[in-house]
Amino acid sequence: MTVADSPLAWWRRQGLRFRLTVVAAAVLALALAVSASVLVTVLDRALIDTVDESTRQQAQTVRVHADAGTLTTPITTNDGTIVQVVDAGGRITHVTYGADRLVPLLAAAARERVLREGGEATFLDGRPYAIPGPLRVVVVRADRGQTVIAARPIAEIQMSLATAGRVLLIGTPLLIVLLAAASWLIIGRTLRPITALRRGAAEITHTARSRRLPVPESKDEVHSLATTLNDMLARLEEAEQRQRALVSDASHELRSPLASIRLQLEVALGHPEGQDWRETAEGVLEDTMRLSKLAEDLLALARLDERGGVPARTEPVDLDQVTRQIADRYGDVRLTACEPLVVSGDALDLSRVLTNLIDNAVRHATSKIEVALTGDGTLTVTDDGPGVPEEDRERVFNRFTRLDSGRGRDEGGAGLGLAIVRETVRAHGGTVHLEDASPGLRVVVWLPRG
Repeated sequence: MTVADSPLAWWRRQGLRFRLTVVAAAVLALALAVSASVLVTVLDRALIDTVDESTRQQAQTVRVHADAGTLTTPITTNDGTIVQVVDAGGRITHVTYGADRLVPLLAAAARERVLREGGEATFLDGRPYAIPGPLRVVVVRADRGQTVIAARPIAEIQMSLATAGRVLLIGTPLLIVLLAAASWLIIGRTLRPITALRRGAAEITHTARSRRLPVPESKDEVHSLATTLNDMLARLEEAEQRQRALVSDASHELRSPLASIRLQLEVALGHPEGQDWRETAEGVLEDTMRLSKLAEDLLALARLDERGGVPARTEPVDLDQVTRQIADRYGDVRLTACEPLVVSGDALDLSRVLTNLIDNAVRHATSKIEVALTGDGTLTVTDDGPGVPEEDRERVFNRFTRLDSGRGRDEGGAGLGLAIVRETVRAHGGTVHLEDASPGLRVVVWLPRG
């Protein structure tokens, strides 16, 4: 038998509804079987104990009369108990009506053994004594060497127990089948919301991006699952929309420099005699640099998205040294504070953050650019330019977002600088926001200490 044909493999291939129903039926069958066995055993023990107690009481009553010498012949009992009184010589002196007057129910050795064991009742086959069925026999010692033997048939008890066993033997499987069918229906209704989720998921295609899975009304695990899956679909839809917008915006941004390069080259080739080739080369180089910058920014964002908000490297970075090195590259940037600070992350990514912020400040500043780094992890870049309206201070962090004033600048960029800054700072566990510098704008970056 191969692994694929094993019972375990077959069981795993079955549906969840079938497996739950079989397990529930098996557990129920085991529980009912144990319960029926315990019931019959307890019932048997209780009935036998009742018979033993009644027989013992009859034997004690006869013993009292035997000790007093007031026994009658035959001995009268009101519950059908068979009684024999045996004297010291082993002769039967008194019996109940219909009892054997010659042969004791228990021989002398058997009587002595029962008495030594504390007088506990014992089983006896009644057929040799013309009594149908088994008997429960009790032996009690009386005065003057007499012994009282009391017995009671238990055939009716055994018949009752046999009837109860047959009822349980027939009724238990029927009950199991009934409860298995009920389990099948209940489990089916319980799994119905999952089936609805599966069908809803099957209907969602790449052309139906706004579809959502049905959420059941019950506040249970299936409701939580449907809610979580819908949240995931919403995130996927948002990510897809961002990707589509990125592709669209990137195409738009690439079209302008490419069209400019093509136009300059077509004009130069069409009128080579009156063309200043140096000027043409400078224009093409400028557009090529814009393309290169845009490609670098797009690659940076792609790497950030690919890493899922995690820095490329995690190592101690002396942010104060990085700040000094980058500020020194710009002659018009004033470093007002640079306290020692070590953070954990990627030095190259953090350098890009500060470079993008200073480049943005240089494009918009009138006369002043200030950079400050404090020991609590706060990095600020301030300029005295026109600033950003308060309602736009969050929007400018979106990709390819430029305000109208920025769109009019030839050197205004593609609107990816602040998006790269936010994604990088978030990957390092920090935050970034804009403040009014009165006049100008202040970018505040906070990074946790390493």
